[in-house]
Amino acid sequence: MAVFQPDRRELTGLAGRYGVLACHAGAEVSLVHQPADGVSTADMDPRALAPVESAGGPTVIRILLGSQLRRLREAAGITPDEAGYEIRASRSKISRVEHGRVSFKERDVADLLTLYGVTDEQQRRHMLSLAQQANSRGWWARYDDVMPDWFATYVGLEQATTLIRTYELQFVPGLFQTEDYARAVTVLGHRSAPADEIARRVLLRLKRQEILTVSDPPRVWAVIDESALRRPLGGNEVMRAQLRRLIELADLPHVTLQVMPFNRGGHSAAGGSFSILRFGEPDLPDIVYIEQLTGALYLDKADEVDNYREVMNRLSAEADTPVDSARELRTIIGAL
Repeated sequence: MAVFQPDRRELTGLAGRYGVLACHAGAEVSLVHQPADGVSTADMDPRALAPVESAGGPTVIRILLGSQLRRLREAAGITPDEAGYEIRASRSKISRVEHGRVSFKERDVADLLTLYGVTDEQQRRHMLSLAQQANSRGWWARYDDVMPDWFATYVGLEQATTLIRTYELQFVPGLFQTEDYARAVTVLGHRSAPADEIARRVLLRLKRQEILTVSDPPRVWAVIDESALRRPLGGNEVMRAQLRRLIELADLPHVTLQVMPFNRGGHSAAGGSFSILRFGEPDLPDIVYIEQLTGALYLDKADEVDNYREVMNRLSAEADTPVDSARELRTIIGAL
């Protein structure tokens, strides 16, 4: 059973830039080193614009390319209004582009690069290639018929994480659910949906779980409220199988599982479930994901992320240890 300790960013926070992030969803990508604020691209050493390899999907590429365009614009002293005029768009469109909320038109990217003084052909080709990749579709796009855009964003980000920390109040985390438990949860939220739609929603959840078994999986650190573990969704047999699955997953070297027991009384996250996603690409800030009934919030402002990180750290300190949590899971199985 893995036990993860908070790293330096857990303690000091990460400088976020965008506020509430709303992006869209999907492959091997290249990024570029970014100029320091206030430095013109014309004055930069060309080596600073050389691409570096990074893994991610269209969701991540879109955010990173938008961030790069923002930095280039600021370095060139161009206002959002001026940039919008150049591509026949509004200031709000530039904001959406720079925050990775919309797809990129290659013509717009080319026009912006010209406006920002990027004349190096290799660099321009690289940026336009990123724009193409940002518009590609991830594997989850085939589930568009049963997945809203706001959740497609999360799935895209989930595929590129190096660390997922999550607190769950009501259900077992989706990445840990058995097929039968996932079906029970899905039916609970979509009572009138036909059987084939339920099956596709469950299949999507199982497909997401494949990130736990890839060669270089993300670390997953979950704190689950005891109430979620004692609520027998699908019946006692389904729940026993689900709890046994949790015990198996907790033995994986990249998974840490803790139970928040009833006897702790009130705790730091009484407000509800949330997750914190971290990425290998240093230019992408940590993102807090808060799912709601018909939508979700994606937060990456430094002060907001820091607050949630502090809450998560307190939860981990207040919850049972991983060893005690495994023992508690066996106790609950015996009581069903």
